[in-house]
Amino acid sequence: MFCDEVLDAIEAIAAGELVPDGRVASHLGSCPNCASALAHARTLEQLLQRRTAPRAPAQFTARTLTRVRRARWRNEQFVDTAFNAAIGLVVLSLVGGIWMLLERIGIISVGHEALGLVQGGVLLLAQRVGPTLPLYVGAAALLGCALVVWWWAERAA
Repeated sequence: MFCDEVLDAIEAIAAGELVPDGRVASHLGSCPNCASALAHARTLEQLLQRRTAPRAPAQFTARTLTRVRRARWRNEQFVDTAFNAAIGLVVLSLVGGIWMLLERIGIISVGHEALGLVQGGVLLLAQRVGPTLPLYVGAAALLGCALVVWWWAERAA
């Protein structure tokens, strides 16, 4: 048995948490350095046991737990932000890669023409719906007012 193995267990032996088995006990009997370390550890343990522990200040536990929760929340927020940034970079890279691929193949020029057709269709739809839009907005406002009055009447009853 080596001294470092025994020295790792010295504090536990001095505190009475560990009873030395045959190998450790025989080493402590034969090694003056380890026996001296055990004697010093037992003296220190006795001094610590005689000393009274200071009382914790008021609200110590609540404040400590609050600090721990805040630190954990900050760490979680950092991880969430880093994860979202990584996902954003991946999506941006994918979109850029697809854009470059489509441009290299020549589909983008067809896409510009398709976009022009869609814009023309949206403009035509806006021209047709435009004159009736005030009617729909007024009906939605009237419905909203009716729902608010109904909610108010139910709440008051």
